Amino acid sequence: MNKTFNQDKPIYLQIREKIEDQIVNDQLKEGHQAPSTNQLVSFYKINHATVSKGVNQLVEEGILYKKRGIGMFVVEGAKSKLLQKRKDAFVDHYVIGLVQEADNLGISESEIVELIKKVKGRELN
Repeated sequence: MNKTFNQDKPIYLQIREKIEDQIVNDQLKEGHQAPSTNQLVSFYKINHATVSKGVNQLVEEGILYKKRGIGMFVVEGAKSKLLQKRKDAFVDHYVIGLVQEADNLGISESEIVELIKKVKGRELN
């Protein structure tokens, strides 16, 4: 895990995103124990309340669950839930604007697809 934080975003959100990334990337498996708030506080050298706020958001969203006296665990289905959330955000943040601008420029759907294929092909080389 990267110990540095971006100054443009609250740290509790970055903690949350780091845990989400670990779930999406299979570093934290569904049903397995997640790092405790105390472990995260010690690792990142940040305030307990900051870590708790990020972790508690994941609990509220059904990504993590608490076993009293044992710790936090990744909920079954958490990865697919996170992937769907990220896909929806991708559409909202990128695809809608891309399609709107393509319409403004008179770029057809097939041209958009070809441009995407061209860019992806460039990244593969």
